[in-house]
Amino acid sequence: MLERTKKPPTDKKAEARFIGSQDEIKLLRSYAKEIGVLESNEYVTIEEAFPGYAENAQGMALKGARHREGVTQRQLAELTGIPQRHISELENGKRQMGREWARKLAEALNVNDYRVFL
Repeated sequence: MLERTKKPPTDKKAEARFIGSQDEIKLLRSYAKEIGVLESNEYVTIEEAFPGYAENAQGMALKGARHREGVTQRQLAELTGIPQRHISELENGKRQMGREWARKLAEALNVNDYRVFL
């Protein structure tokens, strides 16, 4: 049985984003100030947040979509007919993805545009 080996970081800062009208956002900001939440305008690029992204953008996109859907490599292999070891190689940047595989993976992972993986 697989178990987590690390405790989740509970004492680290988290980010929350909200979508709504300008009035609602102003109200949320005022609540945040009342409870001591800091507002930051600092942003980082995806390359800064995920150092491996520049070298393996397609693999990280595949792995991210797979995790978002809660699917293992083995389950994805069964859904698409692509061997599990090939999915692993795609995620690790050791194998290139063709258009047909990208379409199969996008359909199985509920991704609107298969070109995300190319």
